[in-house]
Amino acid sequence: MIDLKQLRENPEQFQARLSLRSGSYDIQPVLDLDRQQRELEGERSQLQARSNEIGKLVGQKMQSGAKPDDAEVKTLRDQGNQIKAELAELEPREKDLKEQIQAILLTLPNLPGETTPIGKDEDENVELHRWGDEYIPTNPDILPHWEIGEKLGILNFERATKIAQSRFVALMGAGAALERALIQFMLAQHTQAGFTEVIPPFLANSQSMTASGQLPKFAEEAFKCDRDDLWLIPTSEVAINSLYRDEILTAEELPLHYCAYTPCFRREAGSYGRDTRGLIRLHQFNKVEMFKFVHPDTSEQEHESLLKQAESILQALKLPYRVISLCTGDLGFAAVKTYDIEVWLPSAGKYREISSCSNCMDFQARRSNIRFKETGKKGTQFVHTLNGSGLAIGRTMAAILENYQQPNGTIQVPEVLQPYLGREVL
Repeated sequence: MIDLKQLRENPEQFQARLSLRSGSYDIQPVLDLDRQQRELEGERSQLQARSNEIGKLVGQKMQSGAKPDDAEVKTLRDQGNQIKAELAELEPREKDLKEQIQAILLTLPNLPGETTPIGKDEDENVELHRWGDEYIPTNPDILPHWEIGEKLGILNFERATKIAQSRFVALMGAGAALERALIQFMLAQHTQAGFTEVIPPFLANSQSMTASGQLPKFAEEAFKCDRDDLWLIPTSEVAINSLYRDEILTAEELPLHYCAYTPCFRREAGSYGRDTRGLIRLHQFNKVEMFKFVHPDTSEQEHESLLKQAESILQALKLPYRVISLCTGDLGFAAVKTYDIEVWLPSAGKYREISSCSNCMDFQARRSNIRFKETGKKGTQFVHTLNGSGLAIGRTMAAILENYQQPNGTIQVPEVLQPYLGREVL
């Protein structure tokens, strides 16, 4: 969430930065409501001070021998009662203004960072580098992953549709084993790099969804269990972010690095007609996520190391990819800066997103009220949070089924996965 105090002090800068994003955001309603709320707060403070003064005067007069029904005491008490009535009227108005301000602030995205490329949409994202060109297959007859998967009997979309609806998949036999192997391999890599593994709840309450930035903006994209006010998580970022909600950490505890495997659930409400076949855009998919709580002074370095950790998975799997820096018009709601990793899919003849590594700075921490205190310093600061896919499992499987596809229709198992699968070929 944007800092209201900073917004108040630098409205032109905030409006200019928000205008670089896609969509239209107007900060003036917040500023108007904030001005009204502060005027009411000032009026309330003055009335409260006068009420305290009257109470003190009444007490002094009573100590001096005045009686409760004396005219002067009665006048003072009448004035005090009038002030109390005015305060009783002001307080709910002020509360309502604060709630209106909060509601609008929750809809405003994070400010793009100074080093985030400026651009209108995904066409203006900036490619930073590529890796693994030598691993791009030259076989011109590579089948799309869904076709080879169905031929091998490891992907079954028809039966999944019978169980649920379209945009679901049933992984069968070696397909299920490959998915499990990828999860185990990725978690092993991340924990060896110092991340602490966590299996969080796969359902989150509305407060957790709001804290991470999913609500209110992405309510239509999520699956909700209305009876219990619980949501199926769209990413484990939602759950891990709330591990320390409303807590104060010590500076010595930072950084905190977590990784988690969870299924993820998304309606993909705005994507109908796109990627209707295959594993790229499903309502349910598995993902290994990385998440960091860090000191503000180190968040930029932590972002770079997060990217390198995600890249290390693709390098170990020998899957060709490229890294792009998202421009301001393609930036996610909570992010200040984002690196996307896109893996090569031969059947499409292009790179497709497989990981998104974002620095949210204090945006989520402010919504979540996650702070830290430094020894010897007064007050607290908000932590910075970062998240990155490490990786999306289904998309990794799609890349393997295509990049490791052999002319005879088999799939060579990446060397690093062979110990997990106990086989060299699917």
